[in-house]
Formats: sequence, C-alpha cells, structure tokens
Amino acid sequence: MGLLRTAGRVAVASSVHGRVQRRQAQRWAAQDQAAASTPPAAPPTAPPGTGNDAMAHQLALLTQLGELRAAGVLTDAEFEAKKARILAG
Repeated sequence: MGLLRTAGRVAVASSVHGRVQRRQAQRWAAQDQAAASTPPAAPPTAPPGTGNDAMAHQLALLTQLGELRAAGVLTDAEFEAKKARILAG
C-alpha cells in the first residue's frame, strides 16, 4: 500500500510541476513578445552648440545609451553603432 501512495504523490507532484512550468513559459513568452513589439526609444539628438555644451550633450547621450544596453533594450552591436555615431558628431 505504501508504494501505491508514493506513486500517487509522485503523479500529483509531476502534474502540478508541469502546469507551473507551462504557465511560466507562457508568461515569459508574453513578456518577450511585448518587449520585442515595443521599439526602443531613440536618444534625442540636438544640434551641437558650444564646445562644453556639445560635450555635455554627448556624455548625456552616451550615459542614456549605456543604460539602454544595461537594461537589455540594445544589443552590443547596436550599442557600438550608436556610440560611434554619437562620437562622430
């Protein structure tokens, strides 16, 4: 009788685990789809002014760009391309 009880508990635990796993997979897929459908916000570009203003503006854009990369919005390749464009002027 103990073997049947153990087998029943294993069956129930396996069923519950499967449902939880499927629910998590669906939730993660929905989050991934929502993140992919939202276009990343482009950093605002302003015409460079004086030397100090232009440098401060570039630093602000690079900081924002780094935050987007850290948040996972930008890939490393996108980050490098946008960084090169900002630094080019």
